[in-house]
Amino acid sequence: MTEAANTPPETTTPRRPLDLRRVLTVLNRLVRADGPPWLHGEVARRMAERLGIIRLKPEVVVDWWGFAGAGGQALADTYPRARRIVVEPTEGLRERSRKAARAGRWPWQRGTGVEVVSADDLSPNGAQLIWANMMLHGVWDPTAVLDRWHRALAVDGFVMFSCLGPDTLRELRDLYARLGWPPAMAEFIDMHDLGDMLVHAGFADPVMDQETLRLSWPDAEALLAELRGLGGNASPSRFAGLRTPRWRQRLVDELNALRGPDGRLHMRFEVAYGHAFKAPPRPARSSETTVSLEQMRTLVRKRDT
Repeated sequence: MTEAANTPPETTTPRRPLDLRRVLTVLNRLVRADGPPWLHGEVARRMAERLGIIRLKPEVVVDWWGFAGAGGQALADTYPRARRIVVEPTEGLRERSRKAARAGRWPWQRGTGVEVVSADDLSPNGAQLIWANMMLHGVWDPTAVLDRWHRALAVDGFVMFSCLGPDTLRELRDLYARLGWPPAMAEFIDMHDLGDMLVHAGFADPVMDQETLRLSWPDAEALLAELRGLGGNASPSRFAGLRTPRWRQRLVDELNALRGPDGRLHMRFEVAYGHAFKAPPRPARSSETTVSLEQMRTLVRKRDT
């Protein structure tokens, strides 16, 4: 049984309309996959380019949902001497990552090795970097995840993450809406809301930005195969039950009708990037201020002069 079998990954209180069963299906499929999705690797490469603006050289790096995040090589290249911890959301993925580490297939293995744990096993205030690539859109309660990140980081440590944004696969969403079908996918969080969540979690100097990647496929079958690898539809409002071959053929036909002048099918992916620091704790403020009688007299004399 996986860690997430009885509770949503990272939280027990749902905050987003996300189908837990679908998320678990995707996570279990990753255990058997040859590797992480291609798009995750590309976003990891782009996110790693942003590490150059950070002067801090972390001694402990936490790779959150490390296998699917596909950032191990980039982190190993950037911080070869750091202690590495990989957090995986299910026992199946943890065992896969442990086997890869023992076999020397993790890029981090060439240095100090890699420790694979669940989120609950992380020590507080122990990491200088939490890296979370393309996973935040897969959790029910992002605020709970940000709180975990904040607790796990040392003061002045930082988090760097990426996730899909609301404009992702807009063409597919519009197609479903035009045909009167239920949503094609779960809703994604706007980057400005993510910035507000970072501040609420106690992070300082949050920086959010986004880019739109435009990808293309030769036909609808190639697109649907890639979307399956990325996770598919986790909206709780999606079609109930299985679809018929007739329905699927209509979907394929409608998608192929969207091909551009080059004969290829084009879709956009909005990727949001964020980073923020853990600031030193602020001194507690007293709810009462005590002023002596002599201090009050001094204040009155100053006011009257």
